[in-house]
Amino acid sequence: MGVSTRPDGALTMKAAVCREFGAPLVIEELFIDPPKRDEVLVDIYAVAICASDLHANDGSWGGALPAVNGHEASGVVAAVGPGVESVAVGDRVVVSLLRNCRDCFFCNRHETHLCERRGGFAIATEHRLHDAEGNDVVQGVYTGAFAERTVVHHSQVVRIADSMGFDVASLLACGVITGFGAVANTADVAAGSSVVVVGAGGVGLNSIQGARVAGASPIIAVDVSDQKLDDAKEFGATDVVRGDQVDVGEAVAALTGGRGADYVFVTVGSTAAIEQAIGIARKGGTVVVVGMTRTGDVVSIDGSGFAGDGKRVIGSFMGSTDLARDLPQLSQLYADGDLHLDQLITATYPLDQINEAIASTRSGQARRNVIIIEHPIAPR
Repeated sequence: MGVSTRPDGALTMKAAVCREFGAPLVIEELFIDPPKRDEVLVDIYAVAICASDLHANDGSWGGALPAVNGHEASGVVAAVGPGVESVAVGDRVVVSLLRNCRDCFFCNRHETHLCERRGGFAIATEHRLHDAEGNDVVQGVYTGAFAERTVVHHSQVVRIADSMGFDVASLLACGVITGFGAVANTADVAAGSSVVVVGAGGVGLNSIQGARVAGASPIIAVDVSDQKLDDAKEFGATDVVRGDQVDVGEAVAALTGGRGADYVFVTVGSTAAIEQAIGIARKGGTVVVVGMTRTGDVVSIDGSGFAGDGKRVIGSFMGSTDLARDLPQLSQLYADGDLHLDQLITATYPLDQINEAIASTRSGQARRNVIIIEHPIAPR
């Protein structure tokens, strides 16, 4: 589509808008404001579909409408606001929902993913998107990447090499850092540790390859799909367990000297899976909750047995990722052939077919579907 502007500098663009929870997204022409202080305008070239986007579209997490969701993207910087020095116009970047101030309690403790000021940024309290009637449109998780363009805080973007494709680069914004980072950052798994990954979907596969890169052994994948278990082997699982056909606890015990696993990563948003994970971790073992459940879901724990066994349950938000620190390292692992990204992509779709891509993702058979957005001027 052609680019036009309003007198206030807002650009037009196409976006996939959620106007009703559970309904198909609607392709509309929206206006997007130019970036303000500390903000960046990015032309989106690729955006992957994450399970979290399904929850957002379904209303599982609540929120206001209309909204543009999508938070796993890559593109080219089109404009920068005052104060932005980390990127420049023309840079190829990954666009993530993670944002930070670099100067709060958590940022100073190298926990930038928990930045306590992130909710106070202008991008979180003001609107940058507007529809044809002048109504404000919400940017899902302060990203709104199911669109031709987005305006985000500068800390949400990180430069990538010109040699990296936009499709694979988009995966680094959420799924890869969430799964891989849970192993490498949150749990800091040591070589030789026994690891179980419950759920071999997009995030789970990245936890599996995170365990492989860490030198863990055995790496046991648990799922109820033969296809996903085959995928798990491709990404580094040494053993697989069909969770609906065998006793998972017995199977894991048999593979870990009867003790249970050092680490169990739950990459699906299921309370039952979390409760199961506690049972298959060894005494003194750690359960890492990676997948997000629906709002209000409660996990039940046998307090006496839990305390007596000295187990730990910890949460992992976005793989405890620091974008500026971790994305260059992950990009190098990809360049070296140690991080599988191309293999994560099941199919690509144009923006106009986003509902088909979402339906495919919802079926559970896709590793990652990616929306490819064409722009009139190709990036350098």
